Amino acid sequence: MGAVRHARARPGRRALSAPPTVPAGGAFLLGERHGDPATLVVPPPATGRGAVLVRPDRRAVVLGSAQRDDAVDPGACAAAGVAVVRRRSGGGAVLVGPGEQVWLDVFVPAGDRRFEADVSRAAWWLGELWAGALDDAGVAGAAVHQGPLVAGRHGRVVCFAGLGPGEVTLAGRKLVGISQRRDRSGAWLFSMATCPAPAGAAGLPDLLRLDAGDRRQLADDLAASTTVLRVDAGAVEQALAARLGAA
Repeated sequence: MGAVRHARARPGRRALSAPPTVPAGGAFLLGERHGDPATLVVPPPATGRGAVLVRPDRRAVVLGSAQRDDAVDPGACAAAGVAVVRRRSGGGAVLVGPGEQVWLDVFVPAGDRRFEADVSRAAWWLGELWAGALDDAGVAGAAVHQGPLVAGRHGRVVCFAGLGPGEVTLAGRKLVGISQRRDRSGAWLFSMATCPAPAGAAGLPDLLRLDAGDRRQLADDLAASTTVLRVDAGAVEQALAARLGAA
């Protein structure tokens, strides 16, 4: 498989489009990006409010910024045709692929009314936006976690094995994960809800460097503590766009 592909912009492998941005305080205008996951995990330049729906063109394990390269099983990833890339935000690994998630990245400039200096509260508003959009799309009962980080047994390894502030649950199971990257210009909030995986496709536990017992335990824990979208992803995206336009 080769080494982990650390995310950076590369000539000839750019995403097809970037999100429009508007001055701080205006609506979040929604754009789209398509392409290689190694490119898509690098957020585009932004100077004002911006949001983008992200659509990878292949499957990839996306490692958190602090995870070790050897968290993945290179042989299993190569056999499954799954790339390994690294994002610039923290947290555990996620598995992405064409049609396998609704992936929304949002930039909030420093000084914007949606910018929150308290990192533990910074994603609350985005979780509420997701919960409202899910309700609009026919998914009732989503709740936003406003307590402290709950890492769980595998939360440092797999994003969806833990529960952080602002993340969204449905019937007590995690549905939307959120991570963030901050600097003096503002904060990028990276959010994702998973969709049902293709039949027969390798799951994330199958692609990590774990012994057989830990792999089974992780798979069982995820089955018990997470859920996926059971409605049309396009309807959720449209609802997110409408809510962002009023945010």
